[in-house]
Amino acid sequence: MPRGWGLTMMADDRTTAERRTARRGPGAVRCRAGALEPDESGYDAGTVPWATRTRPGLEIATSRVRDGVVVASVSGEIDLHTADRLRARLIGLHAAGRRSVVVDFAGVPFCDAAGLGALVAAHNDVVARGGAIRLARMRPAQERLVRITGLHRLFPVHATLDEAVAEATKALP
Repeated sequence: MPRGWGLTMMADDRTTAERRTARRGPGAVRCRAGALEPDESGYDAGTVPWATRTRPGLEIATSRVRDGVVVASVSGEIDLHTADRLRARLIGLHAAGRRSVVVDFAGVPFCDAAGLGALVAAHNDVVARGGAIRLARMRPAQERLVRITGLHRLFPVHATLDEAVAEATKALP
């Protein structure tokens, strides 16, 4: 079998790894965005299981704007490790008597599929009980993901917090 056939079909005899190295150039450094520093035990973060890594927490601060409307200002990453906390908090805010929840994304640098799933789960619970969730101040990439996935049909997305609160207030009975 010619060299390279077992990995990927290439136009020449180089393996996939050799082609990647050639693209980067000799001595090039791979991107380690999001990589964690070695912990106190000396293990490189790449070899430590996810469960033992220290990750920044998710903070959710609330402020009451008007009877029935609450703003949940979220800060931190929304991912597999924090999505359940977000879902539970949004459902809890509605259960506490707030008909409409405005989620302020200004402090959210990252939201993955688990975060979107948590928003959908919270939406389903809140809407089933007569409430609504609105999203405000999302980063362009996050808003694009919400639109690509069609979730903008579930969640009204607002550029400003004032706009989201005004719309939520108008929608109250």
